[in-house]
Amino acid sequence: MSFLSQAEWDGFGRYAETPPDRGTLERFFFLDDADRELVEGHRGTHSRLGFGLQLVTVRHVGRFLPDPLDVPASVVDYLAVQLRIDDPSSVKRYLERRNTRYEHQAEIAAVYGYRDFAAAEGEFLRWLDDQAWTTGEGPKALFYAAVAWLRQRRVLLPGVSTLAEAVASVRNAAQQRLYAVLAQAVSAQQAVELEAILRVPEGRRRSQLDLWRHAERSTTGKGMSAALHRVTQIAGLGMRAVEVPAVPARRVIGLARYGMAAKAPKLAGHPYERKLATLLATVRWLEVQATDDALELFDVFMTNELIGRAGKNADRQKLRRLPGQSRHVAVLASAVQVLFEADGWGEAVPLDLVWEAIDTAVGSRARLAAAVAGVQEMIPPPAADVHGQWRAQVVERFATVRPFVRLLCEVIEFGATVDAASVLAAMRDLAHLLEARPSERVPKGYLDARKVNVDIVPKGWWQQLVFPSDRPAGTVDRNAYVFCVLELFHTALKHRDIYAVVSDRWADPRAKLLAGQRWQQVRGPALSALQLPDRPDELFDELTATVDAAWRAAAGGIVPDGPVTVDADGRLHLAKDDALDEPQSLVDLRARTSAMLPEVDLPEMILELMALYPAFPAAFTSISGSTSRLGDLHVSVAALLTAHALNVGLGPVIAGADALTRDRLAHVDQYYLRPNCYRGANAVFVDAQAELGLAQLFGGGLVAAVDGMRFVVPVRSVDARPNPKYFARKRGVTWLNMISDQAIGLTGRVLSGTPRDTLHFVDLVYDPHGGPRPEVLITDAGSYSDLIFGIVTLLGFDYRPVLADLPDTKLWRIDASADYGYLDRTARGRSDLGKIARHWPDILRVIASIHTREISAHDAIRVLQRDGRLNALGEAIAHYGRIFKTLHVLTLVEDPAYRREMKRMRNLQEQRHGLGRKVFHGRKGEVYRAYHDGMEDQLGALGLVLNCVTLWNTLYLDHAMDTLRTQGYPVRDADAARLSVYQHAHLNVHGHYSFVLPDLAGGRRPLRNPDQR
Repeated sequence: MSFLSQAEWDGFGRYAETPPDRGTLERFFFLDDADRELVEGHRGTHSRLGFGLQLVTVRHVGRFLPDPLDVPASVVDYLAVQLRIDDPSSVKRYLERRNTRYEHQAEIAAVYGYRDFAAAEGEFLRWLDDQAWTTGEGPKALFYAAVAWLRQRRVLLPGVSTLAEAVASVRNAAQQRLYAVLAQAVSAQQAVELEAILRVPEGRRRSQLDLWRHAERSTTGKGMSAALHRVTQIAGLGMRAVEVPAVPARRVIGLARYGMAAKAPKLAGHPYERKLATLLATVRWLEVQATDDALELFDVFMTNELIGRAGKNADRQKLRRLPGQSRHVAVLASAVQVLFEADGWGEAVPLDLVWEAIDTAVGSRARLAAAVAGVQEMIPPPAADVHGQWRAQVVERFATVRPFVRLLCEVIEFGATVDAASVLAAMRDLAHLLEARPSERVPKGYLDARKVNVDIVPKGWWQQLVFPSDRPAGTVDRNAYVFCVLELFHTALKHRDIYAVVSDRWADPRAKLLAGQRWQQVRGPALSALQLPDRPDELFDELTATVDAAWRAAAGGIVPDGPVTVDADGRLHLAKDDALDEPQSLVDLRARTSAMLPEVDLPEMILELMALYPAFPAAFTSISGSTSRLGDLHVSVAALLTAHALNVGLGPVIAGADALTRDRLAHVDQYYLRPNCYRGANAVFVDAQAELGLAQLFGGGLVAAVDGMRFVVPVRSVDARPNPKYFARKRGVTWLNMISDQAIGLTGRVLSGTPRDTLHFVDLVYDPHGGPRPEVLITDAGSYSDLIFGIVTLLGFDYRPVLADLPDTKLWRIDASADYGYLDRTARGRSDLGKIARHWPDILRVIASIHTREISAHDAIRVLQRDGRLNALGEAIAHYGRIFKTLHVLTLVEDPAYRREMKRMRNLQEQRHGLGRKVFHGRKGEVYRAYHDGMEDQLGALGLVLNCVTLWNTLYLDHAMDTLRTQGYPVRDADAARLSVYQHAHLNVHGHYSFVLPDLAGGRRPLRNPDQR
């Protein structure tokens, strides 16, 4: 029961120490007509006021207080005003008659349906058991979920010890039942095999489990073979075949995550059932992870090592041939010029005379023949990709793929759509085809054409390479056919037309869409939440009127010499907005507040916020589920956040204190720092920022911006990808992150390389760490497409991307016959409402699947397109998106305030990234974590520390402005709203790192004197 802090224990079931503000009073303590009628039925002002206090208290707190008058004075005053009682102090007489309070409690319970806990205890314990069994949540989360359940059903809250004991005992029982069910599903022989993976064999330093938990990183053919052997070894235990139908999948995954992180000796020391259950869950999840790791390695190997390297070689060969090809082209140009001139010599020009002129122009006929032959080599095969010459280079690297081609389909079970079934069959056939011995009919280096699927070979380069003119009859080129099948297989795998059956990242996304009974159960609530109708007729009528009005308003707003012009082709041009003036009051306020910020070292800033917000360090809990807290744990956490965010490693933060030793920091790093902890800590900062007056001047927290920050990864990693624009000759990752208009970071995730944000930013928006879900989303052009516009709008967001090239943006109308004056040619596209209507039921199913998180938006987009082309359903959603893209553009050109808000959010994101580069300064700002989880941990720490700086700056800027106001300095809200909370001149991130918080009088550092700079 120690999962509650002393403050949470003492504050349970009573008013908070901080009196409710005016907004809270109006929301929770307002008496409606029925309430007032019930209250007025009692005689005496003290009785009516006391009755009203008990009524609002049970609503707000969830129980009747032992002392009904133990309420904030502001609540008494607010109720007195509503009840027209002039003297609120008369309530002191309420306790004169002992039974009055109990009679009033019984009356309130009878009228409003409140029940004692004892009456609902059986129902509550059944719900609590289901919740603990299905979710596996920690005790604190279960405790507050239990409070919410009781209050929702108007069950009076019991004592804190009663409720905490119930949560602890039920959760423990559910945990023990999980261990028992999983352990009993394992046979005796399987139990022996599972325990064996914890032992360290003779002559080795690590257990088999430790070896399996580390993925292969070598992006070579041998590395691929090693990754597949890892899958074989894990799958060889046969744990996927163990039936555990009664256990929720999320419980197995949660247990597996603990097993993936815990050390083998710790697992070996657990009680027998817990040990077997953990090992079973871990091995099952390891098989999924190993499959994903192998396919991720295969993707990198194909993209970078084979196709990328072959493409570079082909480009180099093109450059080497370029001088010779230029000479050949010059010869041909001279010959053709002679032919043009001969056309003017007369009607009957002798051929010999023409040839004589050509010979004179080019030197000789042999030179002309050589030029023709040279140019013919440049011509690609019919229907060939002009950029596909690399295929001739890749077939020469057969030795690099031979070791794993045979293993890939033998080790990993794949499925395929109807369109890709032939490719998967050809891939499976490669294993025995490569085993065939050469014969007189089929010599070495060739395959029997009767045993391969020649129909899958695409036209163009592969036709030329697989069927060379000099091949023996009835054969195909072995190397070319193998690489042709590999490329087709890789392409289908990326689009999930081929998918792995036992996988997480490479599974079939179509199987995740809502269907059947599950869809019917979810349909009503999901569509209600999204405000989408079953039939779109009325919605289309509304959209038609809205789009028509927007076109007419935009056309009517165009004036001569205005910022918006339309060229002869109907393209819109928008002049650049003038920069906002900076009044002298803003310049002065910015300078004075910046000079007042105290100078601070980053570690002390983190410790200061830990002291100010105890829920921040409390968010870092052990992965083992243990509720015991290490001494000075917050110091160890602060040191690790400093080391990771500054990218300086553990060395500079290690010291002689017990909380700062290498062993202690390594333990805390492994067991206490993980994404769930960062999420909880960030939620504290998001909520704290929203309460500050300066942040409220910035915005209401409902506008968000998404952008990516690039990091070079100089170590070998399958999660780092090349991009010369950002990483030069190295590889890297993107940290896609989202901030609110209150300047606080909401969430972030690490992406391999520099993928288009369209595939990821919707999932980011659905995963904020705290605060309300944003309503307005602002992104750069990298996140934009018509399909994304449709998906995001259908999900209920107001989407505002920054379009890269406004004049070339195609705009759409609905009414084909409407005349929009100046903009009639601009509205050159027409959204097809008929196509949207035909696919409306399927559109609803896809959008509801994303909303309920049955499928990620990333996977849903894969379902809606193929090879960059939208299928019919994707095209219907894109047509819906084009309607709102058009409304967005028309608002953009018409409303300067709309443009300024977008620009402000984009600038805010850039300023935060600038602060990020300042903080993440160690090792040249490069990420040295090789695994995706490690990158998530380090950049998650960076995001949390950036929020530390943001919140600390906001606190002290707020304090500085309050100080200036008390000194008579005029502080205008309009100026304060333009201050930056990403300042860092006062922030020290270099040198010696101290983790001792100085004695702060009043809990806050003194501001500097701005006049003594």
